[in-house]
Amino acid sequence: MRLSRPFFQLPVLFEVERLQAEVAALPAEAWGPHPDRVPGNSAARLISAGGAETDSVHGQMLPTPWLADMPYLRQVLAGFGVVWSRSRLMRLAPGAGVPEHADINYHWHTRVRLHIPIFTWPQVRFHCDGQSVHMAAGEAWIFDNWRRHHVENGADAARIHLVADTSGTAAFWRFACGQAPPRDQWRTVGWDPGIRPQLLTEGDQRSPVMPAAEVQLLVDDLRAELALATDAAEARERAARFSALLEDFVFDWRQLCALHGAGGQGRPDFQRLARAAHEAAKPLAEGLVMRTNNASALLVLEKRVLQHLVAGEVTP
Repeated sequence: MRLSRPFFQLPVLFEVERLQAEVAALPAEAWGPHPDRVPGNSAARLISAGGAETDSVHGQMLPTPWLADMPYLRQVLAGFGVVWSRSRLMRLAPGAGVPEHADINYHWHTRVRLHIPIFTWPQVRFHCDGQSVHMAAGEAWIFDNWRRHHVENGADAARIHLVADTSGTAAFWRFACGQAPPRDQWRTVGWDPGIRPQLLTEGDQRSPVMPAAEVQLLVDDLRAELALATDAAEARERAARFSALLEDFVFDWRQLCALHGAGGQGRPDFQRLARAAHEAAKPLAEGLVMRTNNASALLVLEKRVLQHLVAGEVTP
């Protein structure tokens, strides 16, 4: 989700020692490799599809058995009053890093990633769009992951963050991005052994066919971000044709929705339209990028739109 600046620190603090004790109690088998197999990166799944050992962002999200044994961490998550999607503990080995990238997938269009550092050191730096911060243990941060970002662990010990995905409530966004009081007035959320709060988790968000209104929103957002890697007359002409192609695609998708609805009927017609749009876009997209993060326009079209138009199908 795009934010008005790279980083926001939320005005709340947590009991570091309690968080560290619960994380340290996890058995070795709770930790698995990073979904992209990035060296030095590993994760323990806390909320996942079906509560299983999976990194999928599709399906009913449920707490895993590891989270069931972490009562304070459950209180921390529940205390934000939001619905949580995929959430994990992310571990970064000494001297390791997260390579620079931007999160362009459909999942991130309406979700933000909350970071609560649990084990960290001053030598751990989080970089986003030219800015750099150290997120200290027990703090809470969000950042604009549409912008290019990377992480460096220059310490001689592992860094572990709670990393939780949410679309957030109105109250959450006011709290996260509003005017924060002085730090000495921030609330510290302590462990309360007398409560076991309900944890809200996402249901299965997939629909058989993406409704026309959402396709319109995604395509309009993409078109507004289009930029030229090289400003030349021929490139400007291709950019105009690429934008017009996307506009036409929305009109035709809306007509198919009018004919078939979004319940899964007429699936082959939707698939043919998406494939045709993808093939027509390929020769037009060369040199077209996203203004904010310089990502390939064709790749964003594929990952944010085309791959999610029909549930269970990778269209291109």
